Amino acid sequence: MSDVDFYAARMERAVLAAVEAGLAGLIISPGPDLGWLCGYRVPAVTERLTALLLAPGRKPLLVVPQLERPDAQHSPGAGALEIAGWVDGEDPYATIAGHLDPRGRYGVSDATWALHLLALQRTAPEAGFGALTEVLPMLRAVKDAHEVELLAAAGAAADATYETIVDVRFAGRREREVAADLARLLREHGHSQVDFTIVGSGPNGANPHHEAGDRVIEDGDMVVLDFGGLKDGYGSDTTRTVHVGEPTAEERTVHDLVREAQQAAFEAVRPGVACQDVDRVARQVIRRAGYGEYFIHRTGHGIGVTTHEPPYMVEGEHLPLVPGMCFSIEPGIYLPGRFGVRIEDIVVCTDSAGRRLNNTARELRVVS
Repeated sequence: MSDVDFYAARMERAVLAAVEAGLAGLIISPGPDLGWLCGYRVPAVTERLTALLLAPGRKPLLVVPQLERPDAQHSPGAGALEIAGWVDGEDPYATIAGHLDPRGRYGVSDATWALHLLALQRTAPEAGFGALTEVLPMLRAVKDAHEVELLAAAGAAADATYETIVDVRFAGRREREVAADLARLLREHGHSQVDFTIVGSGPNGANPHHEAGDRVIEDGDMVVLDFGGLKDGYGSDTTRTVHVGEPTAEERTVHDLVREAQQAAFEAVRPGVACQDVDRVARQVIRRAGYGEYFIHRTGHGIGVTTHEPPYMVEGEHLPLVPGMCFSIEPGIYLPGRFGVRIEDIVVCTDSAGRRLNNTARELRVVS
């Protein structure tokens, strides 16, 4: 299949999904949705409007600043698009509005600037607009086989990073130095973008999104390592918790409990299971052991061309798992002022169960 046919089919699928959701179409601004749908990645996001309009019964319309039209015309999916350029002084919102159902409701990509959405609302005052992740949350959630293998390759690169980092010296080094090692290793293993390198040592590990800082890692510290980014356009995200020197009995107990919760949630994955039930299984293991109040975040999030996207493994999410959904399973326990533990794998739902895309050992690793 050519690039043009590939992106044409993807945009057609998006239009069908929009119609099924009762929408008149989609308006997509620069960001992950635009690249995923038509292959066009804007050279630089500015105040000038770029927008893709998808609607039934018409060819996809990409409105771009005239000075960026050559880039748009050379994008992989350009042959499937009608491209309309506009010059400074013209009203690009009128161009978009002229192709809208004046009373239709449209899904708008989450990355759309308020500047642009407000202008569209003024230009088409009777049209309705809704955030894409609210009106069409599953647009990118189900991956095809090629996307799954790209995610698997990103996961393998993150695994290789972990296998290397556990052999470096931790004690006596600052968190940010270990974080820099993680970023370098991710790039060495093929990542073009590093999104995060969390290194939470000792009491800092009790903050799930701790930003690696100047704390010197000490012997006796539990250290949470959470890192990921993009490789070949698809995300990685994995967490392992290591210990500097021999852990105490309590530290081993807490780590084993998180590992048990993570395994139980993984075993719950299969088509038809509600996303919230994956969260419930992990949370039940931790709650029964008396640590429920210290598990303070959802069990997981989707991953694809971004490292966080639908679906979410969280209470209240009734959407059922279907084959091709890829998401994290990452329960944790966080004891304020003391330490934290989190274990995370990316998992894909198959026709019958779950498949891990991270395969490093989940047992507590002792480092130096």
